[in-house]
Amino acid sequence: MKASMLPRKRAVLLVVLAALAASSCSRLTFIRPAGKTVDFQRQGKDYDIHDDAQTRARLDEQDSLQLAMQRLQTGDLDEAEKEARKVLKKHPDSSAATTLLALVAQRRGDHDGAGKLYRRAAELAPGDPSTQNNYGTWLCANGYPAESLVWFDRALANPSYATPAAALANAGGCALDSGQYERAGQNLRKALDLDPGNAYALEAMARDEYRQGRFFEARAFTERRLAAAPVNANVLKLARDIEIRLGDTNAADRYAQRLRAEFPDAADATSGDATKP
Repeated sequence: MKASMLPRKRAVLLVVLAALAASSCSRLTFIRPAGKTVDFQRQGKDYDIHDDAQTRARLDEQDSLQLAMQRLQTGDLDEAEKEARKVLKKHPDSSAATTLLALVAQRRGDHDGAGKLYRRAAELAPGDPSTQNNYGTWLCANGYPAESLVWFDRALANPSYATPAAALANAGGCALDSGQYERAGQNLRKALDLDPGNAYALEAMARDEYRQGRFFEARAFTERRLAAAPVNANVLKLARDIEIRLGDTNAADRYAQRLRAEFPDAADATSGDATKP
């Protein structure tokens, strides 16, 4: 999928470094390395005098990963890459550092490069469900929704996965995009059972209800979605189109006005272009 089409991705749930709103298109799961949180400036490491070389190396790796994450959050991509590569030089099999490089590549618009790095991270840590979710997220967001489901299934098969609602929501939204409607409904309902405020699952459920012509139900899910998280252009378009179908022109106009004010580049999109029932 071309970079110009990326806003159409509707954000396959990405939890990027717990606070990163990255491309949104989605939420990426990133497991913060163990160790204390550091400030944006590198802090001195609290080594015990009895720490051995292996322990010191592990602490140094954690510091570099934390610093790389902080640099990424502040938009300093060069420094984020530098710190991630520093880790990979000593630990070539670090899936966390590889994921950081993928995020850097994605921020720079190198979506093909990011995809290769997400897959590499998943291969380096086959037992880590977050890396499976990440690569599935990239696949779905870049035009391979059916292929992404295999990776979400791998993530969900791991009983230790701490955030299964994210992968379930991703799988449901991507199943919807690939025309697997029965699976989409099942995954999305499970995601909302676990996390009733999951913004992506709510938006995908609204799209699915709209697709089926159940506009009152679609409105209810859209209202929950609008209350759950900051808006994006796609959810405002969907809300507008739902109100048009329900015949509430005043509500449709309010959403259209918000779309023009908050997302002027997307305001001229054809009504219903992404959610035709």
